Amino acid sequence: MSSSTTSTHQKALAINLDENIYGTIAEIGAGQETARWFFRVGAAAGTIAKTISAYDMTVSDEVYGKAGRYVSRERVEAMLDKEFNLLIERLGREKGSDARFFAFANTVAARNFEGTNECHGWVGLRFQNKPGGEPSTIILHVNMLDPTNLQQQEALGILGVNLIHAVFLAGQDAVDGLKAVSDNLDEHEIEVDVAALSGNAFKNIDPAHTGMSMLDSGLANVVLFDREGSMAPPSEVLRKRPIIVRRVSPTQPLVEHTRVMEMAAKAFKEEGASDLHALEMLDFSFSLAHEDAKQDAKRAELFVSRLRQMMGQGEWTMASAMRHNYNFTSYLRRYSGQPLRFVVGTSTFAMILNEMYYRDLPGGILEATGRLFADDVRIYVHPMKRENFYAHLESSEIDPNWVSVGGGDMIRLCDLEFRPPTNLLYSYVLEAGWVQEIS
Repeated sequence: MSSSTTSTHQKALAINLDENIYGTIAEIGAGQETARWFFRVGAAAGTIAKTISAYDMTVSDEVYGKAGRYVSRERVEAMLDKEFNLLIERLGREKGSDARFFAFANTVAARNFEGTNECHGWVGLRFQNKPGGEPSTIILHVNMLDPTNLQQQEALGILGVNLIHAVFLAGQDAVDGLKAVSDNLDEHEIEVDVAALSGNAFKNIDPAHTGMSMLDSGLANVVLFDREGSMAPPSEVLRKRPIIVRRVSPTQPLVEHTRVMEMAAKAFKEEGASDLHALEMLDFSFSLAHEDAKQDAKRAELFVSRLRQMMGQGEWTMASAMRHNYNFTSYLRRYSGQPLRFVVGTSTFAMILNEMYYRDLPGGILEATGRLFADDVRIYVHPMKRENFYAHLESSEIDPNWVSVGGGDMIRLCDLEFRPPTNLLYSYVLEAGWVQEIS
């Protein structure tokens, strides 16, 4: 946390002391943690119209209507609809000319007594950015990573305060304001992998821009877009499914997606897989570690533009800030133990065997290799044009001479020759069947 970050106490008090912010807080599943902050800091009467916690399913159904799943986007949207409409109905005439109304809601599965459940939830905020204005809405899907119920409650309360403060008092544009949602939290407490924004406050914002802001702030490790370009929770989409992921970088020339994935699907079937309904997607990965702030802004625009281009192909698209494939293996294994196949070009595969990438890893390249290929993971390597191969290596600031390349205009896996001792590792992963060429 930065020393300049406003504390949760300061944020909650600032909201309470603003005479024009007034609303309802409805929380199910992890206690009244957001509401508690506003009562704890004092002056809550200036902000809180009502708090509610309908834990019993029958009671919840009576208040918000029946739900197929209680921890779901549909449920949190029903909560927002009900509570915001009640605010307008009951207080619109009395306070509507001065107040910016809001309804905050969450429905969460926090750590159970046995410690065996998936800890996640949906958080929503509907708000007016001016008195009497049309409301805008933010819907978040959160994964709670703390090991105990109490810690998860605390983190959820901080996130709720951050979200309300960000839309009313952060003084930032709509998407950059999302970066403040992670204030006073670290990456081991809460992860947000869906942010759906709608309404006048977000009329010039698209999912690609939102997703990149989430990754840039550390709010998310991964964001997943469906074929229509909307964010989807990886936990719901990836669960117990075979996965084929094509990994590319913003600076890598993009080979036609459909043809490459058709080759990958064919290779997967030839392995004799019984489940041929693998989820195929395109992964857009990049590094955010750049020293020049102006260069950062320029690269960020490049990244957003490239992400929009990929999403425009009408396929599942995943964006991540994970530089290393072994980190991606660990992430995907949270949701599925089924076969996992990475699809890369020859330039990306060459980088995977470059020792310089693993200098900060205690076991170096050998540890990275073991973590990458754990539990039924393989890499499919497709050929690349020679000019694209070298362009990608040069854009990554890698000495292109550390690997020798034979062949003609198209660089294939068999054209790569590595210096000792990397050549031995190269031979090993080939002989083990962990890497194969598709063409």
